[in-house]
Amino acid sequence: MTDFAKDLATQEPIKPYHVGVVVSGTAIVANQKMILVDLDGHFTGIITGSDMHSSTEDTSEIHAGDIVESIVIGDDRHSGLILLSLRKASQIKLIEKLHSNFDTKEIITVVPNEANKWGLLIDLDGIKWFIPVSQLTPIHYPRVEGANPEKILEHLGKLVGKPFHVRVINVDQNGKKIIFSEKAAVEEQRSVALKSLKVGDVVEGVVSGILTYGLFVTFNGIEGLVHVSEIDWGHVNNPHKFARIGDKLTVQVIGIEAEKISLSVKRLKANPWQVLAEKYQVGDIIEAPVLRMSQFGIFLELDGGISGLIHLSEIAQDVAKNMEDKVHVGEMMKARIITFDPQAKRIGLSLKALDPNYVPSGEPIPDIPVEELTK
Repeated sequence: MTDFAKDLATQEPIKPYHVGVVVSGTAIVANQKMILVDLDGHFTGIITGSDMHSSTEDTSEIHAGDIVESIVIGDDRHSGLILLSLRKASQIKLIEKLHSNFDTKEIITVVPNEANKWGLLIDLDGIKWFIPVSQLTPIHYPRVEGANPEKILEHLGKLVGKPFHVRVINVDQNGKKIIFSEKAAVEEQRSVALKSLKVGDVVEGVVSGILTYGLFVTFNGIEGLVHVSEIDWGHVNNPHKFARIGDKLTVQVIGIEAEKISLSVKRLKANPWQVLAEKYQVGDIIEAPVLRMSQFGIFLELDGGISGLIHLSEIAQDVAKNMEDKVHVGEMMKARIITFDPQAKRIGLSLKALDPNYVPSGEPIPDIPVEELTK
């Protein structure tokens, strides 16, 4: 008994395992239901249920004899086992890594698994981290008419499951408020691109947004706007007819004001009014298909999407009265050019002037609303 007391006195006291302490031990048993861990030969720890899941460690690769690092979450007085968690230990490792990422500004990859109207959520080991809408790059930003929350959520929902390159822009000590930024990850690229960009440059980008007033195009981390007036030489009343989200589009830079970039598609095309002016002049006869008919007369579809009007006053009375019966959309029709102003983008045609004996009335053709001329 005396020898036993002496031996006991020379042993280091057994230290209790407190909740929150990270411990390292050897796996005794490892299967799909549980992992038993030997803790310094004094205690046995057990990992079960959701605490076996970890984003930093594949539990299926843990075998008896392997060293396991986990965190104490409690104890079971009935069995004498120490309750351990791989998942919570993984949380601590992740938070430490994100602190490091924040300090070094390292670009990392994350995959959102949920969306709400404020942004994208990343769930790792039970902690939800966030990419706010305001921190998305233009290619992913939800440009929605009227900021409709349902449409915004629908757009963000399509981004769930896709990898994002981001930087950590906020991280607190316990990891409950970690914010990622996709914009910050491309900031250097964007800054370099902005410095080298100049008016007149022709670049290829991707359509990142379509609204009633134009097309948003992204290139080299920069986003610019092709205003509706710069999409085509003809009147554009629906930009959706000219592109879809994700389409590649070649554009010309026509304006740089601070970070506001103005782009144009139409300026990369020949001006159809100039082309028409090189081919025709007042007095020439032109042949083109009927585009449509209206209360003002007959519109012919000229080269380059230009609409030429044969005003009612320049159509024979019998035709004008029964226009729908005598004129059909798509049929070829000849008319004489009686007015032509490429600068004002107006061209007047006449059927009556095809008659060699035609004598102009001298009355000016009434002004037609621009929207009628450009439909």
